[in-house]
Parts: sequence; C-alpha cells; structure tokens
Amino acid sequence: MGCCRSSLRAVTHPHPEKPPGTGAGAAPMARRPSFSASAHRAAPPPPAAAAAASSSEAGFAEFSLAELRAATGGFAPENIVSESGDKAPNFVYRGRLQQGQGQGPRRAIAVKKFGKMAWPDPKQFAEEARGVGRLRHRRLANLIGYCCDGDERLLVAEFMPNDTLAKHVFHWENQTIEWAMRLRVAYHIAEALDYCSNEGRPLYHDLNAYRVLFDENGDPRLSCFGLMKNSRDGKSYSTNLAYTPPEYLRTGRVTPESVIFSFGTVLLDLLSGKRIPPSHALDMMRGDNIQMLMDSHLEGNYSTEEATALVDLASQCLQYEARDRPNTKKLVTILEPLQTKLEVPSYEMLGIPKHEEEVPPPPAPQPPQHPLSPMAEACSRMDLTAIQQILVSTHYRDDEGSNELSFQEWTQQMRDMLDARKRGDLAFRDKDFKTAIECYTQFVDVGTMVSPTVYARRSLCHLMCDQPDAALRDAMQAQCVYPEWPTAFYMQAVALSKLDMQSDAKDMLSEASQLEEKKQKNSR
Repeated sequence: MGCCRSSLRAVTHPHPEKPPGTGAGAAPMARRPSFSASAHRAAPPPPAAAAAASSSEAGFAEFSLAELRAATGGFAPENIVSESGDKAPNFVYRGRLQQGQGQGPRRAIAVKKFGKMAWPDPKQFAEEARGVGRLRHRRLANLIGYCCDGDERLLVAEFMPNDTLAKHVFHWENQTIEWAMRLRVAYHIAEALDYCSNEGRPLYHDLNAYRVLFDENGDPRLSCFGLMKNSRDGKSYSTNLAYTPPEYLRTGRVTPESVIFSFGTVLLDLLSGKRIPPSHALDMMRGDNIQMLMDSHLEGNYSTEEATALVDLASQCLQYEARDRPNTKKLVTILEPLQTKLEVPSYEMLGIPKHEEEVPPPPAPQPPQHPLSPMAEACSRMDLTAIQQILVSTHYRDDEGSNELSFQEWTQQMRDMLDARKRGDLAFRDKDFKTAIECYTQFVDVGTMVSPTVYARRSLCHLMCDQPDAALRDAMQAQCVYPEWPTAFYMQAVALSKLDMQSDAKDMLSEASQLEEKKQKNSR
C-alpha cells in the first residue's frame, strides 16, 4: 500500500556496449525530476549492440531506506528469497516499487541487505555499486540501484521470478531440466561472463548454481550481486572449500581464472544434477567414466557427442593451474555450436507457464458514494487551509502507541526535543509554516521519538511553501511509521496531485478513504 518511489537521485548510463575496459569510472549523479525508479534510460542501442543490451530499463538510482523498507514490507521474513533464508549472512528480499504515473503495475525487485559494517565506507560502496550498475545485458539480472543510509548498505536488482538453477537441478518437483535447456544455461551464463569481462569487470564472486536465475520467460540470467564482494575485504567464497579454486585457497584473491574454475563447477552441476567435488569429477573424467557422471534423471535423453564436449570443457575449466583454463571468449565459442531447439522457448523446456504481460489495473474507482469524511473532503478539494485546521484539531491522538519511553530517556535532550515540537506546533497553528518546518526538523533529527503526526504536519508545511517533493517524502515517512494511517495516504494524495500525477493521486485518495472507513468500523 502507499506510494513507494525513488525520490532521490538517478545515474544516467553511457551506452551499454562500450569498448573493452571502459567500464571503470564512476558515472555522474544527476537530480531526478520524477519519482519513477525507471525515469532515466540509456540511449537506444544501435542495431549492432541490440543483442547485448537488455530489454529491461537501464535506469540506475539511489534509493532511500524508507522506500526499500516499504517495498519489502518492512524487510519481512516472509519476503526473504535467499537460499539459506534467515541463516544467510546477507539477506535477499523480494519487493515491489511503485511505478510512475501511467507506467502500469508496481515493479518487482530483489533487495540484497548486507550485514552491519560490511562496507564501512559509504563512498566506496556507492562507487562499486555504480560500477556494477553501469552494466546492462539481457543475460544479467541487472542492478538498478543501491542504498547507503547510516550503517545500512543495500543493492536493488531486477527480480527473477522463476527460481535458481540449484532449485531446477537439485530440488526439482515436477520435472528435471532437460538436456537442451542445460546447454542453453551454460551458453547464456558464458555470454554474461564474457560481456562483463569485456566491460572491464571480469571478477565474479562465488559463482555457483544459486547465482543463476530464471526470468519471467524462463531464460537463464546471471545475478548481478556476484559482481560485488559480500564485504569490502571479506571472503569472496561462501561455498564448501572443495569447490573453491585452488589459487584462492593459496592467496585469498579472486582472479579472472578463478571465475572460470567456478564456471566449471556449474557445468558439473548441469552434467550430473548433483553437487560433485571437482577433484572427484576429474577422476571420473580421466577414467572415461562419463556415464557415471551424467544425471540419471535424464534417462539417457542427451547426445553423447554434446555431453562429451561439455565434459571436455568442464575439464579444461577445472585445471589446477590457472593458466591452463580457457577464457570467457573460448567458453562462448565452444558452447554456441552445441545449442539446439532454438525455436523452443525456455519456459516450455522448464515446464513453467508462459509469462503473460501484466495488464495495468483498470481506472481507479471513484471515491465511495457514502459521505466523505472532513479530511477526505478537504483533500479532494485540495483545500490546504482546511487540512491544516483538521491537523490542528486532531492534535497527536493518532500517535498513541508509536513511542514507549523509559524514565531514563527523559534527559535534557528529550526536553529540548519536545520543546522544539511544541514551538513547531505553535508555528503550525499560527500558519508560520517556514518556522514550523525548522522546528519539526529539529524534532525529527534527534530521532528519539518517531511521530507520524509531525511528518504529516511538516508535509503540509512543505505544500504551503510550494515544495511538493519534500511533502511527498514526509507523507511516505508517516506511512512507514504508521502503515495504515489514513492521514498519511491523504497527504500523499495531495502531494501527488501537486506534482501533476493525477492518476496516482486519485488511487491514493481512494485507498485513504477505504482505510479510514475500515478504521471507523473497527472502532465501533
């Protein structure tokens, strides 16, 4: 519920197809005029580059923590999609961002939340994120934004709804992944690695079957999260040491050749349908015991010639000496001729339903026919003076339960903060809105108490001062504090209308009325 848009900054990208090695510098940050996370797009690629550029939006934004909290339901445990669930060192959540006016349904996202102090330097984290965010390819689950807020560090990527390669190969339910699809997975991931290498980002951390994702059409994509370390100087490999490149065990450093070794372990997964330590698999290959290596669930439905070629490639990737392994270009060259069933869509080979484009919802319903509340009436008329009078009369009764303070918290700082709020209230009552903004900001910045009413009042002050962007942010903050507070939705509706986003404003007004009606029924 509510308005969750990226109201901060966006990065515009250079052309997605640059010459090798040109992807290192940081892109400039630019103020974004709209509230859509997809407002900025890369320039359309020329025909020669169209195959490499992703069909998805190329916008890259800095999000606020409040936006991502709202998008993920407060980082709710039920929205965790990390394979290890709440036991993972860094959680990945699914969520939805509100799109801009006329852009249809909310955009699905994946949010990776790093552990506290994983990246102590926010500037370094932002630079790394912008470097990865510059990449755009149809074989990647692309990075679309990041967040640095206090100690919090988060990455935001396109959400891939059809699980991981690990799920389809190791934990399948209805059908195992067929041979032609396994070859397609290997080829597509090789293409993704080759693209990243050509763009000057050849290092991929902890490549494994959990990093291979399937999009809405069932096409395999490589997660962008592996293009950044789990911490500034933390471990790059979280998998069992038996699957770790030998040189990483010696030096603790990831190299381009280490990525090739890890790609070889993914090939083993595709061949065998189970986790086999590379040393054991190599012994089987040397003994020409390919049949023992192959996944029995395939029931012999594969080409021996193609299987031999894939086994040979896996053997090359898993060589002990890094210099003996192929590069990404050779991976693509070997895998491309093995592709079959080119006319069969991936979703069909995976046995999942065909993706249907989401149809934008019908026009928002008109406000309820029953008599509108005074607040709803004032918002529908855009009567800011009437809204101000209502907020004065309701005082802080909706803040009950928002704060529980111990005796120890009543310090001089607390008294000063409450005094700032009192001065803000007097200025608000007297319609001195600039002074009210200053006083309420002093109250908010201390952070000991959180008041949705203060955010709502400051939101109206911003509207009175012709600052609708700031007004919308405060209304969204009020919703974060009190998720089903009708006033927070009413204030968002007014701010959106001031921003000429009439369709969204209408939706928000209707939602606010429904919440208010529900609240009144519950109080009877």
